[in-house]
Amino acid sequence: MRNMLLFLCLVLLSASATAQQKISVTFPKSLENTSLDGRLLVMLSTDSTTEPRNQVRDEVTTAQIFGIDVNEWKPDSPATIDANVFGYPIKSLKDIPAGTYYAQAVLHRYETFKRKDGHTVKLPMDRGEGQNWRTAPGNLVSNVVKVQLDPKKTDALKLTLDKKNPPLPEPKDTKFIKHIKMQSKLLTEFWGRPMFLGAHILLPDGFEEHPEARYPLMVFHGHFPADFSGFRETPPPADMDTTDYIERFRLYGYKKIQAQEAHNFYKTWTSKNFPRFIVIEIQHANPYYDDSYAVNSANLGPYGDAITYELIPYIEKQFRGIGQGWARFLYGGSTGGWEALAAQVFYPDEYNGCFAACPDPIDFRAYTTVNIYNDKNAYYQEGTFRKTLRPGKRDYLGHVSAMLMDMNHKELAIGTNSRSGDQWDIWEAVYSPVGENGYPKPIWNKLTGEIDKAVAAYWRENYDLQHIIQRDWAKLGKKLQGKIHIYCGDMDNYYLNNAVYLMEETLKSLDNPKADAEVRYGDRFEHCWNGDPSVPNYISRLRYNTMYVPKILERIEKTAPAGADLKSWRY
Repeated sequence: MRNMLLFLCLVLLSASATAQQKISVTFPKSLENTSLDGRLLVMLSTDSTTEPRNQVRDEVTTAQIFGIDVNEWKPDSPATIDANVFGYPIKSLKDIPAGTYYAQAVLHRYETFKRKDGHTVKLPMDRGEGQNWRTAPGNLVSNVVKVQLDPKKTDALKLTLDKKNPPLPEPKDTKFIKHIKMQSKLLTEFWGRPMFLGAHILLPDGFEEHPEARYPLMVFHGHFPADFSGFRETPPPADMDTTDYIERFRLYGYKKIQAQEAHNFYKTWTSKNFPRFIVIEIQHANPYYDDSYAVNSANLGPYGDAITYELIPYIEKQFRGIGQGWARFLYGGSTGGWEALAAQVFYPDEYNGCFAACPDPIDFRAYTTVNIYNDKNAYYQEGTFRKTLRPGKRDYLGHVSAMLMDMNHKELAIGTNSRSGDQWDIWEAVYSPVGENGYPKPIWNKLTGEIDKAVAAYWRENYDLQHIIQRDWAKLGKKLQGKIHIYCGDMDNYYLNNAVYLMEETLKSLDNPKADAEVRYGDRFEHCWNGDPSVPNYISRLRYNTMYVPKILERIEKTAPAGADLKSWRY
């Protein structure tokens, strides 16, 4: 009898756990008359001013999000978000407080790739948006619906994916700005389908009038550029609206500031004594992120080789670049800062200097706030009697706005297997070996934070830039001497200055030859300080294309080989 009562109690508890409110999502045949693969995302928000899909973020102001993988999902067949589905920041639907919410659903569509390495994987192909699930053309989206949520109820809230994100227009050429796209043989072979690289190209003043000129090339690395930004031939209207507010800089009217800086750059670019260069911004969005980190990767393919040996020579041939390593330079901030330094290290003969601002972690002993080699867990420090969560984001006063665990859990809700299209997942996709399932092998358990030391060792030997420079200095030293410039605010929002300190120690210790590197810090400057202490971040970040020019010219004059063309581009 006692066993029977215990059994009945367990049945009732199980029924109670399943008899909770769910969210049911469908799409009609009229929208897509075929089965679909992807990640179904459902967002809840109490803020009606913007769509919930645009409110998912690291900070406490985030919307709630849940996600499930769907495979061969058929029209009119419901997919269900229930209490067992992982969510961020609240982990389960059953724990959402009862109340009124604005709900929205998105299907981030996946495609099937049969890669050269024999793995078949399902991933979201970039469709011109820069790997963004919110705006990717063809993604299915629901209208925002006002709902009453009560976890104690048993009925299903119903959402319908009733529209698609529209295609995005291609940028148009102008006198100064051109756009190219080329199919990469290397990437096409790796991914098993046609893969392309693109670039936005800023031509020098007088390009058409001086057909004899051959130009140095500046590679401005960074996140996916929809077009060449920061260049404007006309000044902003005097009465341009200045009511826009940017929280990052706590500033009104930033759009007008950007427009004025863009016009100022145009005036500098076309001025009589400014040196004539070609500047390019690369489009290398891929199935994992808005760019590739410009290196070869087991999971992304040979993007480093494709950019350096396919794309750049293609551009130089078409637009009369000098086409030699002494006349190529790299710069960028954040992701672009890491890329600039990495490309210089991995292709030391192909580039003549890098200017790496606020670079993503360049020493994995300071992978933001984690030492992946010594720490056991990425999300917290653990003592005998307590655990302390690791911070992930701060301001210049040290106030923490997000924990590292929360940032990773957000990504886990958006996508499994490193498919969120966000920051921690792309680091993992670029740096990790391929796992048995064909996806990147995790550096740590995304749910618990437990670090995989074997993966950490792989990262160290292949992508830890500090370790690689120190390990290989005997063969790299003469090729990198005088080429490395690093800048970082000492209150970087993502603690990126910690790795710069470690890199600086190594660079100072190197000998035979000396590194002759430049490392500078901005006092109390946040992400992404790029070397100018005389103006705020919100201004200096708009001046990459001019601020390093004096040092580039000095480097060219010092290192150009005998007989090099130093005159045709100085008109």
